[in-house]
Amino acid sequence: MRLTWPGACAALLMAVTGTAPADATPPLAAEHLSVEQLPARSPHWAYLFDFSFNNETDGRVYLYDGDKHRMLGQFEVGYYPNLAISPDHQTTAIATTYWSRGGHGTRTDVLEFEDNTSLTLRGEMLLSAKKAQSGAVSNFNVSYSADGRFLYVTNLTPAASFSIIDVAKNAVLSEVDTDACVLVVPSAQRRVSSLCENGRLLTVTHDDNGKETARSVSKPFFNVDKDPIFVQSVGTPTGVIHVSFLGDIYEIDLSGTEPRFVEPWAMTGPKERGQWRPGGQQVVAYQPHSGRLYVPMHHGGEGTHKVGGSQIWVFDAKTHRRIARWPVDAAKYGGVFSVLATQDDHPLLFAATENSALLVMDAMTGKLLHVEAKLGQTLWSMMNP
Repeated sequence: MRLTWPGACAALLMAVTGTAPADATPPLAAEHLSVEQLPARSPHWAYLFDFSFNNETDGRVYLYDGDKHRMLGQFEVGYYPNLAISPDHQTTAIATTYWSRGGHGTRTDVLEFEDNTSLTLRGEMLLSAKKAQSGAVSNFNVSYSADGRFLYVTNLTPAASFSIIDVAKNAVLSEVDTDACVLVVPSAQRRVSSLCENGRLLTVTHDDNGKETARSVSKPFFNVDKDPIFVQSVGTPTGVIHVSFLGDIYEIDLSGTEPRFVEPWAMTGPKERGQWRPGGQQVVAYQPHSGRLYVPMHHGGEGTHKVGGSQIWVFDAKTHRRIARWPVDAAKYGGVFSVLATQDDHPLLFAATENSALLVMDAMTGKLLHVEAKLGQTLWSMMNP
């Protein structure tokens, strides 16, 4: 630091007398850290997941307000985390991993509970070192039971299983072997379904103590060799919807005692099939009030299922009719990598791009309302908090 002559004199005076000159600037007031409570939850809020190969050990989730176009806060999520929102929306459960030396060292798997009113850590519990660490972020790597009493955590070592956790007791009750099937899609109160590598669906029933009481395996409902489906799916009021690599829609109704598979239907016409394909990370969004599906689509061939969309195609989920094709300026923003529709009567559509831009759109008209040019490093996926 270089002092001017007046400054040097003032410094000498303070050193000798212990007092400052009369015209000295008073010291700044001490600051005290505090935690603000978030305002009432808005249906137009979104959790934006920022974790990828660029920041594997330092994942974050941002809370974004789609109306005011600003971030409200963030919390840490560690190394390749999996998240679930409690049915009452008060808590975010995070199954994640930490390494004692950043990217290596002793591995610790933990289940953390974030308070959604303040984005602060409410509690945690240790997990066995089996939690699935997957770049294929899914809404169903971790999930709550419908009543919020249990949490289900997908394990992969590569042996596949899931853990049943009693939330109130903060304890793992059991581990269920899923025989190479992954995901934990809850239905009813005590049933969990998992997607199998042979195109089947495994459904496990358990009791209030976490003990398995029954299981069933469906017939294959898609062909894994000819047209596999994305592991990422979106929930509906009765089950889930998957999208295939070639652009077919597979809806599974889980409202009954056994899964019911709706006849699949194609998003593309004969001339488009194999030319226009879905791609990205979170490849489908569902809006329950309008019954609309939103899928990012790109023009490409085989092996392009990770390519972001240059258009967003909109469908009526009941009639299977294509309503619109909304173009995206992929040259400017990057292709659409993930989509999320809010669940209210006046919905927004969030579209995250390959360049980490966030597009906020009117979900009924496709009008571009706002662009956040850069948020984090990679907006891997999104969720309604």
